[in-house]
Amino acid sequence: MELTGYTERGKYRVASPGVRVVRVRAENPGPFTLEGTNTYVVSAAGGTWVVDPGPALPQHLDAVASVVGADGASWCGVLLTHDHADHADGLPGLLERAGPAPVHAARGGVDVRLGDGDVLGPFSVVATPGHASDHLAFVAGAELFSGDAVLGRGSVLLSPGPNSLRGYLGALERLRALPLECIHPGHGPLIPDAHAKLGEYLAHRLAREQRLVAALVAGHRTAEALLDAAWSEVPLVLRPAAAATLAAHLDKLDAEGRLPADVDPRVAHVRGPEGPA
Repeated sequence: MELTGYTERGKYRVASPGVRVVRVRAENPGPFTLEGTNTYVVSAAGGTWVVDPGPALPQHLDAVASVVGADGASWCGVLLTHDHADHADGLPGLLERAGPAPVHAARGGVDVRLGDGDVLGPFSVVATPGHASDHLAFVAGAELFSGDAVLGRGSVLLSPGPNSLRGYLGALERLRALPLECIHPGHGPLIPDAHAKLGEYLAHRLAREQRLVAALVAGHRTAEALLDAAWSEVPLVLRPAAAATLAAHLDKLDAEGRLPADVDPRVAHVRGPEGPA
């Protein structure tokens, strides 16, 4: 794999066997989007694909469309990791600029519905529920396009649901078993050691669960008290995201029969922000 450098607009190119990647980072920085949403233009097997068009920002979509048309390769289509606004709202604008092409995602009014194990061009599809129930990751060669399943910095927001966290942990284990080299995240910088990062994410979730169990054993029962005990380092701006992730952890403990009888697993079921945390 060869990194050929950065530009002032946050693009980089990666050359690996049969796969070329260009990142175009949107100018939508914030506590949930980090430096901004990463859109990827992937060229392989004579075709060009876009992973996550990003937000509906004209300058961003202009930049993505210019990369799509730069090398004259066949314009094959768009893949959505999930349908949150910061990843998908730019889709109509991109198709207006780059020309019509099939749209592929797990749900919604798309041309092709994707599911776990599907193969599309150079990509293999891995279902990665957790951040969103429709979340997919895409593997091309040794490159993983992780959306919001793995971030370049920090951990991710997990949505509540009986199988949300368990499905997420299972997906991370499956990804770690693949011969991956690097991860192209939905937010944040390139991750050059895929297996180290996936191991870090699994260890982080286990450590967070251990802190939550300790808080429950200590008698904490409200969402605020559990957050204070198990997510004490999280800044106030990310507290709603932590609350959503707390709910996912409680759902997992409840499904496994490990939640104390006097704890309502819905105590933290509030809608969190649709972004990483």
